[in-house]
Amino acid sequence: MNDSYKELLVKKEQGMKDKLLRVVCVIPTIFLAFLTLLTGNMILFILAIAFGVLDYFVFQWTDIEFEYLYLDKEINVDKIMAKNKRKRVATLSVEKMEILAPEKSHELDSYRHREVKATDYSAGKDLPEQKLYVMYYEGNQKYLLNLDEDFAKTVKGIAPRKVFLD
Repeated sequence: MNDSYKELLVKKEQGMKDKLLRVVCVIPTIFLAFLTLLTGNMILFILAIAFGVLDYFVFQWTDIEFEYLYLDKEINVDKIMAKNKRKRVATLSVEKMEILAPEKSHELDSYRHREVKATDYSAGKDLPEQKLYVMYYEGNQKYLLNLDEDFAKTVKGIAPRKVFLD
């Protein structure tokens, strides 16, 4: 297999905020549906339908996966919502990358004082097979990615002085 092509899928962890949002949206829907069955009121029925639609969108927004695709010196990041809607959110050129290293790496010490815009395309923490990596890009951007060892080694093969695996 050609080592210049890699794919990696990362499921974003649902935080307490996401879980709470789901519960807060579902409870009124169930309550309104129950009241509609008891009273037969058309306004309550319309409200129950509206809350059901809101629930659909909340579940879409809180079930997120990221797919990283490395091909031809570029890392493409796609956001997958609820396993059915895909959107390209970033195309990162390895040539414009300053450094890619694990979050706790000492190689990042000289970058930590920078005030840059951080974009999170990760699960939010280290996973059993994937480490949380930080990428500084074009001097003013910081990206958080969960990469496995194979994916990171592939990028290191193209930019050995910019990628650290420690």
